[in-house]
Amino acid sequence: MSDPIKHECGIALLRLKKPIEYFVEKYGTAFYGVNKLHLLMEKQHNRGQDGAGVANIKLDMNPGERYISRIRSINKAPIQDIFKQINSRFEEIYEKHPDKINDVEYLKKSAGFTGELFLGHLRYGTFGKNSKESCHPFLRQNNWITRNLVVAGNFNLTNVDELFEVLLKVGQHPKEKSDTVTVLEKIGHFLDVENDELYHRFKKEYDSNLDVYGQISEHIEIQKILKKASEDWDGGYTMAGLLGHGDAFVLRDPAGVRPAFWYEDDEICVVASERPAIQTAFNLQVEDIKELNPGHALIVKKNGLVKEHLINEPTVVSKCSFERIYFSRGSDKDIYTERKELGRLIVEPVLDTIDHDLDNSVFSFIPNTAEISFYGMVKGLESHLNEKKIEQLQELGSNATKEDFERIINQRARIEKIAIKDAKLRTFITQDDSRNDLVSHVYDITYGGIRANQDNLVVIDDSIVRGTTLRQSIFKILDRLSPKKIVVVSSAPQIRYPDCYGIDMAKLGDFIAFNAAISLLREQGKESLIDEVYQLCLSQIDKPKEEVINYVKKIYDPFTPQEISKRIAELLTPEGMKAPVDIVYQSIENLHLACPNNKGDWYFTGNYPTPGGNKVVNKAFINWKEDRNERAY
Repeated sequence: MSDPIKHECGIALLRLKKPIEYFVEKYGTAFYGVNKLHLLMEKQHNRGQDGAGVANIKLDMNPGERYISRIRSINKAPIQDIFKQINSRFEEIYEKHPDKINDVEYLKKSAGFTGELFLGHLRYGTFGKNSKESCHPFLRQNNWITRNLVVAGNFNLTNVDELFEVLLKVGQHPKEKSDTVTVLEKIGHFLDVENDELYHRFKKEYDSNLDVYGQISEHIEIQKILKKASEDWDGGYTMAGLLGHGDAFVLRDPAGVRPAFWYEDDEICVVASERPAIQTAFNLQVEDIKELNPGHALIVKKNGLVKEHLINEPTVVSKCSFERIYFSRGSDKDIYTERKELGRLIVEPVLDTIDHDLDNSVFSFIPNTAEISFYGMVKGLESHLNEKKIEQLQELGSNATKEDFERIINQRARIEKIAIKDAKLRTFITQDDSRNDLVSHVYDITYGGIRANQDNLVVIDDSIVRGTTLRQSIFKILDRLSPKKIVVVSSAPQIRYPDCYGIDMAKLGDFIAFNAAISLLREQGKESLIDEVYQLCLSQIDKPKEEVINYVKKIYDPFTPQEISKRIAELLTPEGMKAPVDIVYQSIENLHLACPNNKGDWYFTGNYPTPGGNKVVNKAFINWKEDRNERAY
């Protein structure tokens, strides 16, 4: 993606199911757990650019002994910063007491992060300040071990205001009005209720409070707590939590918007946002790893029992397709295949755009994320050429010469690496003029592969959201090669609607597709439709989210995707360009063909998987119409 789009968080949960002494004997280290957590987080560094945090719980500690550890960081390299801090204590022990470095009893009493239960988080903040206090995991402390709660998640909720009011009604006084704090306190409230109920139940059977607390830790029903806490959540989420006594959970939203994968054997149980992270960390095969089902929670009890529980009935499953196009690691087996297919499926409209003139066309990609879809496009071009070669060979008949065969067989799509991303350039300059000049040089080009004024230049990107980098940088540098025509191909369809489930795409005015539609309406004298949609959105402000309709769809209804694509090309073409510009977008139909198991396409269609999405998109339109530069949820 040429545009710098921030996106969602990542999680990693790890439970050691064997005593730590087992790992010392088998793997030669008492730090097996913390080392694996480090690897799980590093292998998900594509997620969360704002900070990171980790927490650890030690099982079966005596009263008065520290059993919860937590570190958070907003350092430029937060993962490295966190584990440097953790390891510094281990290094200190090794220097002063080398004989204690694998003494599990000593380590658990003397050092943090030497327990059995770990939770890691990579943070992307969707709004608000970026501070260490804003980083997950969040901690809700209590002197009752079974009431301590650690929470971290990859999520956004659309109805925080409603949920906040619920907390007030039960008598709470939350310290801030954010979805993270609201979730923490909502789960915490029902955790308290569960503790109270169990206390009164077992107090009748046992004289000793210690025995009562022991029974509470055994009988806490995490699934009941999660069901009550999440019954009115509207959004996309993968929510992970640890309880002070050693239970753990990961809960996924009913539509499956946000991802979660897990693995269990007799040694460990692990959950992560991305499957390849688990594969790499534990040297597993794809088929070894399970996907957490939408609406379910994976619950890990203190005794090591691991089980999926249905928490909320799944809705129409709408797993995020943008996960596949861009956000997830391309090393995942399925994602790699799907990205290639996205490139292959767009070949026909590309060929139409260049009049099937392969002899005078050069194909390339915008680094770095579009590289895989480029391979798919090349594969599609090769298939097209093979069909063309067969036809030509059949037409030759019996008079064919060796030269004829060689000429036909040697036809190839012309492939070049045109754009090069200069990773060392950083757009940290705040002055607009200076920053824009720097942006224009983030990419460089390879000279010599294009015949001036003769060759079409086709470059594929994974998606075009705002088009800022295309307009300010890429088009200008490609034009230096003097191609006959520049065609930019998006492996994703036109992004028309804001996201409200964890990705930084919340404002309609940021989308070049929306601006193109508005431009066409104004040009064609249809501005009354803009006012009509505005009034319809206003009329729904006070309606329950379940009754709200996405009226912003009407903005796009008068136009075909091709008409909007043409206007996008016009809007993104910088002044002074010599080469004409075309933009080709993926179709919705082909998106679904390429990503058959991830049908969440609200970015492109406006078909939101939760009622809150419709409320958000209408509010986003109101904000745009009233020139309010704020997010809609």
